[in-house]
Amino acid sequence: MAMSVLESLWGTILSIPTKKVVNVSLILSVCVWLVILVSRKWASSTAKASSSDRDKPAAGVRGKVTRPPGEWTPSDFKRPTATPYSGWDVHSTKPIPYRPFRYGPKYYITLGLRSMKWDEWIELDNHYLRYHADKARRIEERGSKCCHTAPEAMDAAIELLEELCAYLPERYPNMFTKTTTGITNKVTNETFNITQRPLPEDPMATAARLVQDDLALMIERPDGQYYLLAGAILLAGFWRLSDKFGMRLSEIHTSGDVPQFKSKLEKGMMNFFRRLRPEEPVLRNNYFIQVDDNLAWSESIGSEDAETVSWNTAEKNRAIENHFFRSERQSLRRLPRSGAVVFTIRTYFEPVTAIVEEPYVPGRLADAVRSWGDDVSRYKGKEKYQDVLLEFLDEKHRVQVEGGLEIEKEDEVRRYPL
Repeated sequence: MAMSVLESLWGTILSIPTKKVVNVSLILSVCVWLVILVSRKWASSTAKASSSDRDKPAAGVRGKVTRPPGEWTPSDFKRPTATPYSGWDVHSTKPIPYRPFRYGPKYYITLGLRSMKWDEWIELDNHYLRYHADKARRIEERGSKCCHTAPEAMDAAIELLEELCAYLPERYPNMFTKTTTGITNKVTNETFNITQRPLPEDPMATAARLVQDDLALMIERPDGQYYLLAGAILLAGFWRLSDKFGMRLSEIHTSGDVPQFKSKLEKGMMNFFRRLRPEEPVLRNNYFIQVDDNLAWSESIGSEDAETVSWNTAEKNRAIENHFFRSERQSLRRLPRSGAVVFTIRTYFEPVTAIVEEPYVPGRLADAVRSWGDDVSRYKGKEKYQDVLLEFLDEKHRVQVEGGLEIEKEDEVRRYPL
């Protein structure tokens, strides 16, 4: 801006007739004075704008985080009121058939994030009562091994519980009623008081009783790293809260041997967490094959109480009736008051023999499994079930094609990731 003023005035000087050049020195002095004045005003306005940005309560604009690590100023963001789910019924509303696998020839490892609509935050269906019973049993049997909150995460856990008690009656009014002290589940006849102190149980356990999801809270400490400091991990199948509790986000993934985490995922994930704002929730999906029918814990990889667990203990090539498709739908959002990042982990669990009746699924799943690299194959236990699984999928695909399945029209029928 200052340079443009100088150029304009210099142009004026050059246009002055020669006989008046005696005044040029005076005019130049005026130019210099004007440039200095404009520069000072421009610098002052820039500094004020930068200071204003630093004072914003949100986590930071895209591409830059302005707050100090581990510090959070409560945001004034308010979640939009959820739309009532018209026609939802705990006995008849079927699970959403997530099929988050692509055709080969290459398996791509990405975060796979997509924007989430607020009405999609919590998904409930006609498996609710089974999940609810499994969770209640495991809370009683395993206690803090599955549900635990560190003291520094207690405010965030209570905030999550309050959010659920506000959201669920809005979205599922024929199942939940908001009360002056909490929430009532009209289907299970449970009422929860979330205002009394101390709370009757860990707030993460209470939150887990309300939904079908597992729940985890990541808290940012002054070192700028996010730590798992609260969780209700009751139906995870392959991992235990007691193994991961207190770990940094990166350590959680490296300790679990997540394929290519360091090379392809870590930097993007850390940047995402730092920049995540309360108003920008996201979703992602993944999937596994399991060779037993236990939703809560896959016994095929060892006892839940064993010192270490792995696919090495699994029986190889069990009958196809023992193969189950395990799909996870994860949501991530930042809580506005505490700044904690919430994971909801909703597991969908179905027999492989059931999902292959859907058009296109056996062919696409077989192609996806074949596309796994060696590291992904080890992580997902492919060696233990590939022979039986792929033979079965290929046969089902052949039957569908011979029955008139039009391969080229798949995108019109079923798009990834569904």
